[in-house]
Amino acid sequence: MVSKPVRLLIAASGTGGHLFPATALAEQLSDYEIEWLGVPNRLETQLVPEQYPLHTIAVEGFQQRGLGSLRVLSKLVGSVREVRRLLVERNFQGVFTTGGYIAAPAIIAARSLGLPVILHESNALPGKVTRWFSPWCTAVAIGFEFAAQYLPKAKTVYVGTPVRLQFLSPQPLDLPIPEGVPVIVVAGGSQGAVALNKLVRQCAKAWFEAGAWIVHQTGENDPEAGILQHPQYVSMPFYNNMAGLFQRANLAISRAGAGTLTELAVTQTPSILVPYPFAAEDHQAYNAAVFAGAGAAVVCRQGDLTLEELEGKVLDLLNSPARLQKMTESAGSLAIPDSSERLGKLVRRLLEA
Repeated sequence: MVSKPVRLLIAASGTGGHLFPATALAEQLSDYEIEWLGVPNRLETQLVPEQYPLHTIAVEGFQQRGLGSLRVLSKLVGSVREVRRLLVERNFQGVFTTGGYIAAPAIIAARSLGLPVILHESNALPGKVTRWFSPWCTAVAIGFEFAAQYLPKAKTVYVGTPVRLQFLSPQPLDLPIPEGVPVIVVAGGSQGAVALNKLVRQCAKAWFEAGAWIVHQTGENDPEAGILQHPQYVSMPFYNNMAGLFQRANLAISRAGAGTLTELAVTQTPSILVPYPFAAEDHQAYNAAVFAGAGAAVVCRQGDLTLEELEGKVLDLLNSPARLQKMTESAGSLAIPDSSERLGKLVRRLLEA
């Protein structure tokens, strides 16, 4: 008798930091029947439906009001009922989630039915939902070993954070950048970084004079995105081949989201990290501290960062090949290139037991 494929519901929503590790896992489970749980009007509605059936529920975050809000609790209860019904009707055998507020109803619904739940937490400081609900999970896979101390009641397994397949092999770069010139990549994450963008443009003249090229991913919310024009400057809201770009870069100036840091580690790219100052519980600062502690990055706080400081730090690094090489090696030491495989094996072990 031919056994039926395992049916898995993936609950991942919002940003690339939540979606990309989940899609990397899904690629490892190509023999599974996978469906997706998301939220209306979020990034998953653009990325997921071409590959997997997408179900959406109305659920809100807990950052502002917490679980004590009657409105949040009411929506959570309704969402749990919806997910529970979906799990039963579609005969799912387990749930995988990458945290965030969509994880709460997914975890509660699955555990109420006795189904295994695997949660992946990519940040060094786990989010509130992860901290609250991790004891309910069958296992919590963590991207940073540092995170385990914040989850004392959870069954944690260190697997790193999965990256998309293109980051694991050399990618050609389709940009008109000469061979041999130093390349600075500026990446503000999926939300962009208007304040950081402005500083970079103010510093650019000195970097151009040093021979550097700048490739600047501005995001879509920067009103001054087209203000700088220069032969050594390439600007775009988003760029699909970030793997090739990080592989080519001599230095990245970046936010400190866990997904971006994982990509910098796998591509062994030295970085200047400017954590997003309004990230929930300042979690990007914790991520950045891990990289700084390993010698892979220099960390600057946005509120303290001046034009002169950023300009000088970049020039110092570009003029210090030995230091850049040490940072390259340190970034590589933080990488777990087979993270997707490790996570896939964990999911298989728990769902197929």
